[in-house]
Amino acid sequence: MMPGTPPLSVAPMMDRTDRHFRLLVRLISRETLLYTEMVTTGALLRGDVERHLGFDPREHPIALQLGGDDPAALADCARLAADQGYDEVNLNVGCPSDRVQQGRFGACLMREPAHVAACVAAMRAASPLPVTVKHRIGVDDLDAYADMRAFVDTVADAGCARFSVHARKAWLAGLSPKENRTIPPLRYDDVYRLKAERPDLAIEINGGILTLDAALDHLAHVDAVMIGRAAYDDPWLFAEADARVFGRPAAPKTRADVVREMAAYAEGWLAAGGRLHHITRHMLGLFAGVPGGRRFRQILGAATRPGAGPELLEQALEAVAATAA
Repeated sequence: MMPGTPPLSVAPMMDRTDRHFRLLVRLISRETLLYTEMVTTGALLRGDVERHLGFDPREHPIALQLGGDDPAALADCARLAADQGYDEVNLNVGCPSDRVQQGRFGACLMREPAHVAACVAAMRAASPLPVTVKHRIGVDDLDAYADMRAFVDTVADAGCARFSVHARKAWLAGLSPKENRTIPPLRYDDVYRLKAERPDLAIEINGGILTLDAALDHLAHVDAVMIGRAAYDDPWLFAEADARVFGRPAAPKTRADVVREMAAYAEGWLAAGGRLHHITRHMLGLFAGVPGGRRFRQILGAATRPGAGPELLEQALEAVAATAA
């Protein structure tokens, strides 16, 4: 494992890894690296910086993922990330959505490694933060291992030292973003080969990884593992991450402890004008597979009602306890 490389992270996911979900995971695992949702340069430079970049100090270590293709704009955003206290800034070269392609960023940039290298160089010159890249195995017919290796070599020459590789290619025409997460076959061996051939780089693997056991298997071949949808569906899978992956003592917390900490956090969010649903919608998987989990989710559904407060979380906990009894 490369020194200084967090061996486990939660993938950036649109409409999922906002500040509320990130805090939930942080209360479960102290060490796991967290990523924001992808923020486009346009949204950040022309929008509300605090809304896009604000986070709870407890979320560290935290990385900002950017979407964009203009080196100057990306440099400005990397500078903002440093000013806001982020630990890393990551460039998205993996998203296959139509909206992203129209903006000439995301996975389509794999066709332009020299341009991605220019973006990385501009970001590094503007910010002291580590600049990393998340990309796919390939894109459309540009999907041979040699194509990915050439992309990584070019971008690494610009100063990128860590690559998070989604081990599927992206089809930019014919598949939806959801289908692109499941239909192209996983090619883990190509990611392992990349690490073997470029041992000087930190290589992180992503795609189809559902458990800590699977993550530990991958860590025999690469430096880090990124977990996506499984983290959202069952955030408690990180309860043993600090001990098993990072070799650190795990806090003796229960799910109930985490719910009560989130309730205390919700009080401040509500006082600032937020709604309980903004928080609880990310907590529905916390009791996945546990007796009472369905009732927990049902009760939290009431968080969308006007005036819903943190006491709803305690009610949901009581329902779980009653089911267990």
